[in-house]
Amino acid sequence: MNGFPADTSGLDAWAGQHVAGYQSPSKAIKYPTGQSNPTYRIETPGGAYVLRCKPPGKLLKSAHMVEREFRVLRALERAGYPAPRALALCEDEGVAGSVFYLMAHVEGRIFWDPGLADSNPAERAGIYNAMNAGLAQLHDIDIAKAGLSDYGKPGNYFARQTQRWTEQYRASETRKIPDMDALIDWLAANMPPDDGRVSLVHGDFRIDNMIFAPDSPRLLAVLDWELSTLGHPFADLAYQAMQWRLPNTGDFRGLAGLDRAALAIPSDEEYVALYCRRRGLDGVPHWSFLIAFSFFRIAAIVQGVYKRALDGNASNPQRGLKMGEGVPLMAQLAMEEAARA
Repeated sequence: MNGFPADTSGLDAWAGQHVAGYQSPSKAIKYPTGQSNPTYRIETPGGAYVLRCKPPGKLLKSAHMVEREFRVLRALERAGYPAPRALALCEDEGVAGSVFYLMAHVEGRIFWDPGLADSNPAERAGIYNAMNAGLAQLHDIDIAKAGLSDYGKPGNYFARQTQRWTEQYRASETRKIPDMDALIDWLAANMPPDDGRVSLVHGDFRIDNMIFAPDSPRLLAVLDWELSTLGHPFADLAYQAMQWRLPNTGDFRGLAGLDRAALAIPSDEEYVALYCRRRGLDGVPHWSFLIAFSFFRIAAIVQGVYKRALDGNASNPQRGLKMGEGVPLMAQLAMEEAARA
């Protein structure tokens, strides 16, 4: 097992004291997906839980903060937002070798292909509508009432994020990618002015980070809040719209090349317009910058996964190595978008 011991007796003893109704003995089964914080299904005589922990090895600064995930999940529950219920956080590494938290298991469907090949047109339309509504609802959360006023730093979100992910990228750089170097320079030179918009942002808002009801397109839970912070809501919107530009082949999970009209999947323009209607907005300025920034950020994240895979610390090393091959393409797509600005 990677990041969590096969012997769960320590977990059981701790959880028996901190989680109401917890029964032992338990069995931990690692989910094969996910490249950041290892995630496990914890099966017990009383039902299933989900555990998230930090990965082993040397970690980049401010990365893999499961403590922040736990905090935001608690806040989302108070705000009535669809997310798993956080149950207990363990910061004592002596319990199981890593900081971890337990959350409730949500039974439902996860769609790994945004093209939803196994769905019908009505369901596809419903799922994309539910995602759109979930994104708008997230950005409308009252940060102060949710207790998250100090959950992020003030100031220009895009400038801070560009600096942060440039540093992270350089720290995990394994080869020179000319388009990434050009993209970093372009983002710095084309940074939009800060318009003062601030909301809770997810940071990785995409279809495979969501659980839908077993028999309807209803959104039950948004998962993986590791990258959440206080930031600009348009960053989440552009990040999801980036999926329309990614290929639907190999390890990429995009919508490019699909007949979206025939599938009843909205175009990115339609999706953005629907979001704007839900939030009472006239439009989204600096769109090319937002898309290029989204590609840059995910490329930097994937480069980090690739470096951890090379070092033997990735949650799924084989998949991490394969994902790393896509960094040049993401940088290329970003520069193509930048050329449209």
